[in-house]
Amino acid sequence: MDTGKDCSMKLIFILTMWIVLGCAQIVFSAPSLQDKVQESQLDNGATVLLVERHNSPTVAAYISFRVGGANENSENRGVAHLLEHMLFKGTQTLGTKDYPAEKKLLEQIKATGQQIDALKNKRQADMQQLQQLRDQLEELQQQQQKLVVKNEFSRIYAENGGVGYNAFTGKDNTTYLINLPANKLELWAAIESDRLQNAVFREFYTERDVVHEERRRSYETSPDGLMYETLLATAYKVHPYRHPVIGWNSDIENLDPDGIRDFFEKYYTPANMVITLVGDFDSNKALALVDKYFGKLNPGVPVPAVVDREPKQQGERRVAINFDAEPQLMIAYHKPTMPQREDYVFDVIMQVLTAGRTSRLYKTMVIEKQMVTDVDAFGAPGSRYDNLMVLSLTPRSGTSISAIEAAVYAELERLKTEPFTVAELNIAKKQIMTSIMRGLKGNSGLARMLSAYQVLGDWRYLVNYEVELGNVTADEIMSVAKQYLAADNRTVVALQRGEK
Repeated sequence: MDTGKDCSMKLIFILTMWIVLGCAQIVFSAPSLQDKVQESQLDNGATVLLVERHNSPTVAAYISFRVGGANENSENRGVAHLLEHMLFKGTQTLGTKDYPAEKKLLEQIKATGQQIDALKNKRQADMQQLQQLRDQLEELQQQQQKLVVKNEFSRIYAENGGVGYNAFTGKDNTTYLINLPANKLELWAAIESDRLQNAVFREFYTERDVVHEERRRSYETSPDGLMYETLLATAYKVHPYRHPVIGWNSDIENLDPDGIRDFFEKYYTPANMVITLVGDFDSNKALALVDKYFGKLNPGVPVPAVVDREPKQQGERRVAINFDAEPQLMIAYHKPTMPQREDYVFDVIMQVLTAGRTSRLYKTMVIEKQMVTDVDAFGAPGSRYDNLMVLSLTPRSGTSISAIEAAVYAELERLKTEPFTVAELNIAKKQIMTSIMRGLKGNSGLARMLSAYQVLGDWRYLVNYEVELGNVTADEIMSVAKQYLAADNRTVVALQRGEK
């Protein structure tokens, strides 16, 4: 399971999502992709995307939901991420030796845990009573453990040739995936539909503690994670993109099994679900199989749209973090998201600035001036709502943050005043497409791509992407740079050496 969510993994996925644009034009021509993807909708609302590929007897199976960290509020922040953990704990038939006996213990565990949560939040909690309850919870959990069969899903998949069994939770969506032999597709359908109908949230309080530790490791003691979390919380003041997917500590420690069950039963349902299969199967038979197992699920309700809108930034925001680690710098600018026209332009801008040794910032700051050891650009933290272009730089020893900023801003000013040549534009666009092709030779890459864009809106966005990218002009780049790459729209986070 990708208990992931550490900053580096999230950035890799985010970067992949903005790089994986237009890949359809390389794997297939636009008309070919349109023909090869069979889209269907089950009676209960679930969307099914099927692509036959008979080059190997395998299938990549993705189940994605249009729900993530951005859909949470102050009462349940972190719920989507904790659900990712809980949905690997089994069902009423998988992961247990005696579910009726275990169910009684689970009810007692929940009642005791809820008593602890209520008591610990009181101003003058009775510490003796609190300790007694914690001892009682520990005893109940030990009894329950005797009835638990751990990692049952993983074992079954592994014994049947499954690989890459995983999940990830982001701001905009949640995805569960597996790659398996084509003749095991019905096994997948049986396991995953059972998980959605009969999930048992066993080991809830133990897993909640695991998430606490994950947060400590991935954010609080990680310079990358701390910087990224601080950047989002500073750049956004209103929109839920400002909150970490994992939640804040106070969020995690108050997540409740009843609340998490309610969130799951409402939104991890066909109304918000996209099932994507890519591989060696007959589409008609595969669709019938999906309908047999998933068509009986309760439709649920669509996830409400996020109504919060981030107000226009009125001035530069700046944060300095003292941390016992090598200095780092992040600079972010608010920008529109897909499929708005400016988003295509930013794809080219980010490519030109940092992609490869000949990119502008890499060539100037890493090779020529030797001010930094690394520079990167990526879109974050999500793609459903307006997001950020983030520049990440690692200073070379002895180089000041102010000098690095000055050099970066000078390069950004060039974007506003010096139009790209036709050759520069063509090279950047070709590089984007070439980068895509390398990562999409397998079934899983295509399944991830289709699934991601369908939950964000429509997989057909990919069909038109190459044309839109190809139409980006030098004048557009200068116009977008002038509008968005301004000091008033900028957030800067600098990590400097200090005692934590």
